[in-house]
Amino acid sequence: MARRTTLEDATCAIAQALDVVGDWWTLLIVRDTARGVHRFDELQRELGMSRKVLTERLRLLVDADVLTRVPYQERPVRHEYRLTPRGRALLPVLVALQDWGDAWVLGDGATSATADEASTQARRVHELLGTRVPELTLPDDTGEPRDPVADGTPFTVLYCFPGAYARPEAYPPGWSEIPGAPGCTLESCAYRDRLADFTAAGATVYGVSTQRPDEQRAFAEKERLGQRLLSDAELSLITALRLPTFRAAAATRLKRLTLVVDRARVVRHVQYPVTDIAGSVQSALDQIGRLARETQES
Repeated sequence: MARRTTLEDATCAIAQALDVVGDWWTLLIVRDTARGVHRFDELQRELGMSRKVLTERLRLLVDADVLTRVPYQERPVRHEYRLTPRGRALLPVLVALQDWGDAWVLGDGATSATADEASTQARRVHELLGTRVPELTLPDDTGEPRDPVADGTPFTVLYCFPGAYARPEAYPPGWSEIPGAPGCTLESCAYRDRLADFTAAGATVYGVSTQRPDEQRAFAEKERLGQRLLSDAELSLITALRLPTFRAAAATRLKRLTLVVDRARVVRHVQYPVTDIAGSVQSALDQIGRLARETQES
């Protein structure tokens, strides 16, 4: 007869992990810390939990080396909570839970690189409008760390795509049958061809995927892209903004979407789902022109 597994089972890694992060509030604290919410009052406001419960859960996460306390004020001394390397290792767990929830709780379980316009997932992405992109860095296709919000231009276009490869045989099996997955090369090349227009409008363009930098570099060199590609292989941006993903060939892939962000890191325009690739590029350019005019008038 199989013995019932308990949280005290020293040989069961699942049980031991749940002993640290199995509580409802605990994982939500990790989620919001990854989103850039670091201070006690901010966490309490976001989560709507009592100060007592929040204090207890924060203490548990600090004791477990998932979070660390970092002073941000001397008189009186106040601390904020940051993910440790051990805590950041939980990001794939959060993304997997979100992906499972999108597919199997809020959806029908089908693998897709897009979503219905009326879906809960689409509503979550559009709720990014007016929110801030937390400060973080992603390696670009040369391997150099880069802030996804460009310094020196009024606006940044982040077009997120599932994956693009230099060699056709590098695509995962069945890629062309996944709704919304094909078209990444077309999208990157469309931005390449309009790059001068975006530059003239005051925008920097970055492509974002979960591919490794070397894969992105091979693709960028083959297609002679002028824009940098950013690798979110560590899922930092995905977790920070709760961006939608899907699984293909045992890897997490970004669904196709576009964000326009201003220099204050505020999301000013959202496109999701993206079904007309050429139209989405023109729409991003049009929105930057509109935002620039609003800035001049204000």
